[in-house]
Amino acid sequence: MRLKTESMIRVWGIALATSLVLAACATPTPNDPEARAELQAINDPWESFNRAVFEFNRGLDRALLKPVAQAYRGVVPEFGRDMVKNFLDNLRSPVILANDILQGEKDRAGETGSRLLANTTIGLGGVFNVTDIEFHNEDFGQTLAVWGFGEGPYVVLPLLGPSPIRDTVGLVGDSLMDPVVWYARRHEQYAITWIRYGARAIDTRSRNIETLDEIERGAIDFYATVRSLYRQRRNDEINNGRPQNSVSMPEISWDDEEAAEKNQVSAVSK
Repeated sequence: MRLKTESMIRVWGIALATSLVLAACATPTPNDPEARAELQAINDPWESFNRAVFEFNRGLDRALLKPVAQAYRGVVPEFGRDMVKNFLDNLRSPVILANDILQGEKDRAGETGSRLLANTTIGLGGVFNVTDIEFHNEDFGQTLAVWGFGEGPYVVLPLLGPSPIRDTVGLVGDSLMDPVVWYARRHEQYAITWIRYGARAIDTRSRNIETLDEIERGAIDFYATVRSLYRQRRNDEINNGRPQNSVSMPEISWDDEEAAEKNQVSAVSK
């Protein structure tokens, strides 16, 4: 019990320290009404801090992630990489299914459940995709958005990349629903979680090398470009590809590969 209490104190201490740093780095509110309106639209009050973290992540990508992804793509044939992606997608499917249900998406939940069952059994644990059901991603950040929660201030996290407050809370929610995380904690096999995250990062980065290079070459401000693309991708995911004005609240009581456009900043944000 004492160890758990000490751990909680450390967590809250880190959270408090982070809040103080972010508050110190907040962008001052300009007096000009137009500039103030533009700043509110951007919704990036901790931009100086975020840019510093963004450059850290960018440096890590250049030094480690991108070279490893290039080597991975050069050594592992395409069918092997597809098997890895299929397996990782299947591991993610229980969380996707839970969020489909929480969002009231009955049809998508049925697709996810059918895909999970078929690929886990006939597909040998998800290594093979034996269905013609297209994979789609859902997370608790999207669920919160469907429930009506706002995005909150834009934040860039070390290693994880863009993650506004709503999506950061969503990461916690997803971990609480993830059977892999529960298994790793119960058996104290935490390496399983890190290996999975690492494999996902390498696989995703390997699929977006040229796309990200092209975006970076064409961007006047790469940070602002990634911020804009991230929000566009998230809005598209939240709306499930539908026009934004056609999305309605599901009836919830309180008592594959995705398109290349969606994956353009996945390597930076994961």
